[in-house]
Amino acid sequence: MSSRKSDKIKRAKIVLKILNKIYPSITVPLESRNVFTLLISVLLSAQCTDLNVNNVTKDIYPKYYKPEHFVKLGRKKIEKLIKRIGIFRVKSKSIYLLSKTLINKYKGGVPKTFEELENLPGVGHKTASVVMSQGFGYPAFPVDTHIHRLAQRWGLTNGKNVVQTEKDLKELFPKHSWNKLHLQIIYYGREYCKARECYGISCKICTTCYPERKKPILTKKA
Repeated sequence: MSSRKSDKIKRAKIVLKILNKIYPSITVPLESRNVFTLLISVLLSAQCTDLNVNNVTKDIYPKYYKPEHFVKLGRKKIEKLIKRIGIFRVKSKSIYLLSKTLINKYKGGVPKTFEELENLPGVGHKTASVVMSQGFGYPAFPVDTHIHRLAQRWGLTNGKNVVQTEKDLKELFPKHSWNKLHLQIIYYGREYCKARECYGISCKICTTCYPERKKPILTKKA
């Protein structure tokens, strides 16, 4: 094994130990009523905070929580319901077409494979990963821009893109930890290793992994 790989493994163990200590149990940040509403919430969360999504969906899900409900509503009414969310017109179109596809192809259920999920309107790999992980409990490692940034800061990946970062993280961490770990990383990033505060030199993970680091680390965008 190369010294670079063994250094990464050491840092991964530090990360896991610190995160398990700070977040021994973790809650899913997006509120949902069932797997279908989780799928909708993840779709809505693109370029938008989880808090904003939850504030909007708390008025929607008590009444509308099945694909049939959204098909019946139609695109214009969906737009009105989610207009406080970024790129709401694009998202309302995706929700409408997605709901239609689920009814026509899956009898209103949500498919349980990456391939089928990623073929749904508006659903990319990251969204599919969150649904597989948080909705069905299947080991997955959804990587968003925040996880991508942190993985670079902590020396777990060379940070070319989210695809590479996901592959690197899956190799470094045990499979049984993935579902909890991706949420732990998100929470830690929001609380301790913020994009414009830590810069890789002040939080516990950064200082433990790199005690000699003095200069701020610049990360490559996903």
